[in-house]
Amino acid sequence: MKANFFFKKVFQKLYYQFYKRNIYALTGPIRSLPDFIIIGTVRSGSTSLYHNICQHPCVLSASYDELGFFDSNFHLGLNWYRSLFPTLFSKWLVKRKKQFAITGEDTPFYIWSPLVANRILKILPNIKLIVLFRNPVDRAYSNYHLGVREGSENLSFEDAIQFELDSLKNFEIESEDDIKKYTISRSYIVKGFYADQLKIWLKLFKSKQLFITSTEDFESNANNTLNKIYDFLEIPQINLKNLEKHKVASYPPMKDETRKFLVDLYKIHNEELFRMISKEFDWNK
Repeated sequence: MKANFFFKKVFQKLYYQFYKRNIYALTGPIRSLPDFIIIGTVRSGSTSLYHNICQHPCVLSASYDELGFFDSNFHLGLNWYRSLFPTLFSKWLVKRKKQFAITGEDTPFYIWSPLVANRILKILPNIKLIVLFRNPVDRAYSNYHLGVREGSENLSFEDAIQFELDSLKNFEIESEDDIKKYTISRSYIVKGFYADQLKIWLKLFKSKQLFITSTEDFESNANNTLNKIYDFLEIPQINLKNLEKHKVASYPPMKDETRKFLVDLYKIHNEELFRMISKEFDWNK
C-alpha cells in the first residue's frame, strides 16, 4: 500500500511538471517565486482583485489564479510552483524598463490553514500577504449560491445554515488549529469567522507583511484600494480605467429575517476582528 502511494505521488509529480507544464517546468530553476500572495477569502472577490493588481505595468501575473500550491498541490514540488511564474529574465526586463517588477498569486483557501501558513513562512519568509474580507453575511450567501449552481446544494439557505450550525457543535472539542470545519460541505458560516483565521497569520508574520482590506471598500472605490495595495507592494500608484470583474453571479436577495439572524450571529466575531486589526468595516447591519 505504501509503495503504491509513493509511486502514485511520483507519477503525479512527473505528470504535472513535465507533461502539463513541459517547457515551463524545465525552466523552473530560472523562474521567480511570488513577491505577494492574496491568501483570502473565498467568495470575496479575490480573483477580481488579483487580475486588477496584475494590470499594473510593474506586476507580472502567474499562469492562472488559485494555484493552490501550499495546500492541495504541495506534493508537486517547488519546481512545479516556480513553473507557474515568469522567468527571472522577464522580471529583469520589466524592472529595467519600469524600475520595479514583482509577481504574485491568489489562493483564497490558504487563510484558514496553519499548515499552509507555516509552509509559506518556511519558503517565503519575506512574502507580502493580502487579505480581502467580505461582509460575512454576504460571503456566506454567495458561497451557498455557488453550491446551488454547482449542484452540490439542494437545501434552502435557511436549512443549509441551520444544518451547518448543528454540525459545528461536533467541532467544539477540536483544536483551534483544526481545519476540517472549513472544508466540509456547507461550511458557509464558519468561513466568515475571520478573526479565528487571521490570528494564524499574525502569529507567524510581521504585521507590516499583511495588508487587510474589504470587498466593500474595493467595490466602492477600486482605484483607491488598489493604490493602497500598490503602496504596500512598493510599486508606483496608477489609476486603472478598465477594471476587471471575475466570477460575478446573480441570485435572489436574502430574506430580511435571515440577514438579521446572521448579522447578530456574526457581531461578536466581527468585533474580535476589528479589535485585532484596529479597523472597522460597516458590517453590523
